Amino acid sequence: MNYYIIIPAHNEGQFLTDTLNSVVAQTMPPKRVVVVNDNSSDSTEQIIDNFTAKHNFISKINVKSSSSHLPGSKVINAFNKGLEQLDDEYDFIVKLDADIILPNSYFERIANIFTTDAKIGMAGGFAYEQDINGEWRLNHPMDKDHVRGAFKAYNKRCFNAIGGLKTAMGWDTVDELLAQYNGFNIYTDSNLHVKHLRPLGNAYNKKAKLLQGKAMYSMRYGLLITLIASIKMALKQKKPSAFADNLQGYFLARKEKTDFLVSAEEGKFIRQLRWRKIKAKLFQ
Repeated sequence: MNYYIIIPAHNEGQFLTDTLNSVVAQTMPPKRVVVVNDNSSDSTEQIIDNFTAKHNFISKINVKSSSSHLPGSKVINAFNKGLEQLDDEYDFIVKLDADIILPNSYFERIANIFTTDAKIGMAGGFAYEQDINGEWRLNHPMDKDHVRGAFKAYNKRCFNAIGGLKTAMGWDTVDELLAQYNGFNIYTDSNLHVKHLRPLGNAYNKKAKLLQGKAMYSMRYGLLITLIASIKMALKQKKPSAFADNLQGYFLARKEKTDFLVSAEEGKFIRQLRWRKIKAKLFQ
């Protein structure tokens, strides 16, 4: 299968070499890799240039954006700039963060997953992060059927059906909800261990703390599901302030009449899907 990788990179000089080395070492190499140098002020561009000089399937594009490291719109704007450089001659496309080390057979396995079942729209492994003792441990704060946004692979039919990626916080949740709305399934492979070099959220600007609640509003969760999801998030992260931040963000988005990311019909499907999952967990 042919696949493309897009890597948004903002000041990733500390990690990018390891990421690109793991891409180059794949047993099933990508057809194209576009690394988007997003307003970096460190060694990121030099590292990209070193790889483009050695590997003709890797290319660079420079873009200008905010110097703040915010989740959501910044990274997807960079992704979309990379997407503009590519044609549609691919079987699946990958959004990859610049602080990831993949196992060598990662994309060979992803290709097999998509080949085996045409209903699978997204696939990925699980993130492992180093603890204080240097041990690599699973860090997956979402449900087991969620693929982390740091290493998401989409088959082309699914990617087109969901209209690409939303330029907002919550993009890596709403994409999966819209995939299911369009009849696709999400597949996670527990045997694919991905090394995440930077702990989740460590580089994010402090302004990011309200964005999760705003995303819940824009995905049309409604207040009750937002309350339940926020409690769950706070418990998983062992961070009580996350609950208050989410609610503050939700009510702020409602006050500002923030644009919704999904239609009313899609929102209804999303709420029904969320309630089914909540009930299943309550009565399992």
